[in-house]
Amino acid sequence: MKLIVLAVLATVAAAAPQYAAPQAPTRYGDDSDEVVPILKDDRVQEEDGRYSLGVETGNGIVLSQVGSPSGPDGSVVKSGQYSYTAPDGTPVVVKFVADENGYQPQSDLLPVAPEFPHPIPQFVLDQIAFAAEEDAAAARGKSSGPSASYGVPQ
Repeated sequence: MKLIVLAVLATVAAAAPQYAAPQAPTRYGDDSDEVVPILKDDRVQEEDGRYSLGVETGNGIVLSQVGSPSGPDGSVVKSGQYSYTAPDGTPVVVKFVADENGYQPQSDLLPVAPEFPHPIPQFVLDQIAFAAEEDAAAARGKSSGPSASYGVPQ
């Protein structure tokens, strides 16, 4: 009997699906057969939590990053940069810091909000003045808002 149970368990174990760790993609793009080599992959991890990372690929992607657990509550503060060539041929360089204030990228290619104070369009100023007049009239009890008898236009 023990031999039959052991044989059944061995059969079940042999028939179980075999899972393997997924392999990292080595192809560039969806329809390309081009293999992109890793030219540099330097990683240093110190015992105190500091680290540095440097990666360079054969298609021009470069990443360098350093970090240390020097943020509030021991959070890791990171800084570094990455670069690559955009599909239109534009070189892209992004420098960054990631700390208690979040991820802060810097690049000439990132959009920038206009400096404040910037010119306010006249129609906006007119709306602000109109709203102030309505508030003043409402405070005096002479609201210029829609009347109670307002209905659907005829």
